[in-house]
Amino acid sequence: MKTMFRRATHKMFTCLKRLSDRMYRSKPFCWIRGIASWIWQTLCCIWSRFLAVGFLKRPALRQGPSVADYRVPPSDELFCDYDSTWEAEESQEEPRPVRRSSASTSYSIQYKFSRFKNAARDMHNYRHDYPSKHNQSWEQQSRDDMPNLKFYLGEQRCLPDGVYISEIHNNWRGDYYKLETVHTYIQWLFPLQEPGMNSRASTLTKQEIADFRRSDLAKENLLKSYKLMLDFYGIELEDETTGAVRRSARWEERFENLNRRTHNNLRITRILKCLGTLGYPHYQAPLVQFFLEQTLVHRQLPDVKESVLSYFMFAVLDRSERRKLVEFAYMNYTPKEEFVWCPKKIQRVWSRMQVEAPAAESDGDAEAGENKREELTDKTSFGGVVQSYPACRAFSEEV
Repeated sequence: MKTMFRRATHKMFTCLKRLSDRMYRSKPFCWIRGIASWIWQTLCCIWSRFLAVGFLKRPALRQGPSVADYRVPPSDELFCDYDSTWEAEESQEEPRPVRRSSASTSYSIQYKFSRFKNAARDMHNYRHDYPSKHNQSWEQQSRDDMPNLKFYLGEQRCLPDGVYISEIHNNWRGDYYKLETVHTYIQWLFPLQEPGMNSRASTLTKQEIADFRRSDLAKENLLKSYKLMLDFYGIELEDETTGAVRRSARWEERFENLNRRTHNNLRITRILKCLGTLGYPHYQAPLVQFFLEQTLVHRQLPDVKESVLSYFMFAVLDRSERRKLVEFAYMNYTPKEEFVWCPKKIQRVWSRMQVEAPAAESDGDAEAGENKREELTDKTSFGGVVQSYPACRAFSEEV
């Protein structure tokens, strides 16, 4: 209806302009020029008034997903009991698995989703600060015994390697063979509240975490450890404020090693968890975004992609950032019907937005012009000079 009205009025204006041109060239009709000019300006004013009252106003562009869009029923075929990304509020309780029918999904998707659920349980445990830790034997540790903090303050050697943190920072950087083949240092450089493969390393305590976050020296050394491992993986820290990263000069060589030695996926997961625990949670999302771009957009690191989707993304503590990362992953993943890292309801919301986006972009210029015309509505009067439209301005100059 509105489109037909626009076309009809545009055609009418064009005919009036042609008629006016003929009148202007013909002397017998010179007396009609004033009347034609008044009719033209009157029609333009009426057009502007239509815009002002909203008759021709375009509908508002769709905003991002609402809270209701993120409410996922447990019956969703890709609903994960341990994925709190789509919850309204973070729950500290251990989720209860809900059985749901999976007859409509293929075996390959079921298998992929089952692997994600196993990973989601681990990441849920981390993001919720290990709610079941009191039931584990590895939580027993004296509050006065802080080996991880002492190591980071340079007061204690790591075991069993027997080196201080300054030695690792100064002598191990660039020694890619040692960083690859030695497996006992990573638990000391990036300690967690959960045990690792090194039985000589200690898990973090709550008091140790609090003291670590208050120590400028400890956090400075953690940043050095992070840069050391980024270099090992072919990455460099671009901005210490935002945590933005980029490829390093030797990224091709290091990517090849990272893709071939998949145990580094576990190391990167540990690094992300440690950053969130010890004062650098804002570094998590930029690193995960980097890996998503490399694996899904640039098609690098194919053997790292599943870890990026199942582990790296869900290590991000900030839920809004985590949602953005999952959305980016979905938009760039192919084939989309095999994407299992968020519920089907969320996928349908994003698919709808993806379809609507091109139409919204094509209307962008027209929307801007319409807004400008609305601003000039009050400046247009029956007897004044018309300035709202280029065609009107050209006609008024001629007459």
